[in-house]
Amino acid sequence: MLPRMAILILTCVTFFCWITLGSVRGSEKIYSDNITLILDRLLDGYDNRLRPGSGGGVTEVKTDIFVTSFGPVSDVEMEYTMDMFFRQMWVDERLKFEGPSEILRLNNRMVDKIWTPDSFFRNSKKSISHNMTTPNKLFRIMQNGTVFYTMRLTITSECPMKLMNFPMDGHACPLKFGSYAYTSSEIIFTWRKGPIASVDCPKESMSLLQYDLVGQTLSTEIFKSNTGHYSVMVVHFHLQRKLGYYLIQTYIPLIMVVVLSQVSFWINKESVPARTVAGITTVLTMTTLSISARESLPKVAYATAMDWFIAVCFAFVASALVEFAAVNYLATLQANRRKKQKARQDKLEVLATGSDDDNASSASSPQDGLKRRNHSVCRSEAEEGPLPIFLQQGSAFPQIPQLAGTSPIDKYSRILFPLAFALFNLVYWFMYLAYDNMESARDVVLKN
Repeated sequence: MLPRMAILILTCVTFFCWITLGSVRGSEKIYSDNITLILDRLLDGYDNRLRPGSGGGVTEVKTDIFVTSFGPVSDVEMEYTMDMFFRQMWVDERLKFEGPSEILRLNNRMVDKIWTPDSFFRNSKKSISHNMTTPNKLFRIMQNGTVFYTMRLTITSECPMKLMNFPMDGHACPLKFGSYAYTSSEIIFTWRKGPIASVDCPKESMSLLQYDLVGQTLSTEIFKSNTGHYSVMVVHFHLQRKLGYYLIQTYIPLIMVVVLSQVSFWINKESVPARTVAGITTVLTMTTLSISARESLPKVAYATAMDWFIAVCFAFVASALVEFAAVNYLATLQANRRKKQKARQDKLEVLATGSDDDNASSASSPQDGLKRRNHSVCRSEAEEGPLPIFLQQGSAFPQIPQLAGTSPIDKYSRILFPLAFALFNLVYWFMYLAYDNMESARDVVLKN
């Protein structure tokens, strides 16, 4: 009895599952048939060559941007690259429908069958629409005819830069887009989430090494041309340059070279080779640093903040070399003056000694008088010490005598040069760091 009851129960359960599965499959088929029927009805008589409301009102296209990657920024080419989701939304009355689903989630194949805005980026140099593994596009239609269209793009756009304050500069890099063929009387663009939240730039998506993205400014403008007036959406990305790289690579080495050039003031002025080599080496090092600093910049016709710093540092290094030339020249003048005084004094002593000997022994022979004068000169040399090398007979290379001791010019330079360089750094860094470069960038945005 029990086995028969178990078989009966199992049979009933199997029959119930079969009926349920059949109803589910039937409902799925009915649902898919309904969606297919809806799409067929939407496309029946639909002309994708005509915009919504053609011949009537203005088509409003609401847009917003989600930035997935921002950077890099090229100073030489004055351009930046960004990867983003470009979203557009508009209402097409021809696509209204009624059915079990409020939103039709469709793939990219549906995009080519309906009208879409002819949006393009006005200031882009290169644009890429991603197609791997399939075209990266999202397409949805709502019951009231609202169309939501998203695509993934990589844009390389121009960024005009004013580098007068480089590397303490800031820039406002624009991104402009709008309709290519439709004028503002046919299509107008607006920000879908308002002028503040319509462009989303998460911090984790930033890939900038030399800049900080401090914000963005959204606006709308009308572009006037010979073919009409066009609605243009504008986003300005505000970039502030990071100073750390240039401090390590340029500023600190320049300061060290200037300090090294001033060490020569403490070297004895008789050490001509040492001071000459130190001066020339610092000048050449300064030249090399200035050339390497300009390699990362475009060939602009004006001087940047770094150029002014390099120029002043080069002036300090060259002045140190000129200072040693002045010290050496002054020492040479003093040596020549002492040489002339020594020669005049020796001549007077010889004449005075010879006159006394002639008066005392007028009867002596001329040879005796000559011997006495020579003896007097020898005695004078013995008292005053040996003659310098450049006065000794037989010297192959006469030399200008060098005066021992510290030059007064070196004494003053040891104090004035460091003070002047410290004062220059104080004024320089206060002037450029206290100036708000981003404020000037925002002013440029407002003027435009």
